[in-house]
Amino acid sequence: MQPGSGAESTFETDAMSEELKVEVIERELCYRGFFSLERIHLRHSLHRGGMSPVLVREILEKGDVVAMLPYDPVTDTVVLIEQFRVGALAGAASAWLLEIVAGLMEPGEPPEDVARREAAEEAGLAVRRIEPIARFFATPSKSSELTHLYCGEVDASGAGGVHGLAHEGEDIRVLPMPAEQAFALLETGRIDSAWPMIALMWLQTHRERLRRAWTEQSGSGASPGGTSRAD
Repeated sequence: MQPGSGAESTFETDAMSEELKVEVIERELCYRGFFSLERIHLRHSLHRGGMSPVLVREILEKGDVVAMLPYDPVTDTVVLIEQFRVGALAGAASAWLLEIVAGLMEPGEPPEDVARREAAEEAGLAVRRIEPIARFFATPSKSSELTHLYCGEVDASGAGGVHGLAHEGEDIRVLPMPAEQAFALLETGRIDSAWPMIALMWLQTHRERLRRAWTEQSGSGASPGGTSRAD
């Protein structure tokens, strides 16, 4: 299409998906622990037509995960957590990352229930309403993990301290802060984990709508700039 030609292009994902296929030839379980590592021999459709040769791909399996940004609409406060992450040893400035509450889904467990459970275990928070942000694959080239990302309404007035399950080796510091401070940490690169980055970017766009909706529906009487809360 030439610039200024006025022609319109279309992208029909449904039609494209119907034409593409994958042929799985063999699956091998290479390792099973907290993660499972599977080696897959497969062929797949090519955009230019026909099928690929047999390819070997390895994939990490551990199930789907739920992550949630706790947000207090009355005080305009977000609740982040800080914990050690072994994957950050290689390249991050610190292996202690600023994140949001998250946990693995059990088979058949609704993602909203996981969000509430993890908020209680990792931050000592009770979640009221929950709004979905997105579902996405973070690293689909090597992992089947699907993330369900949410924003949850909380009362952050008593948030803080150290939480987590001792038998899972969790040592989680809870860090409530004004939303604007969290946005500043995002801009400076201090937050470098994908889940809080995506959730905070979403909150930047939806914050005022969320504050109006949640404070009005709760009958707290708080305006977007106020700090009152119903008993």
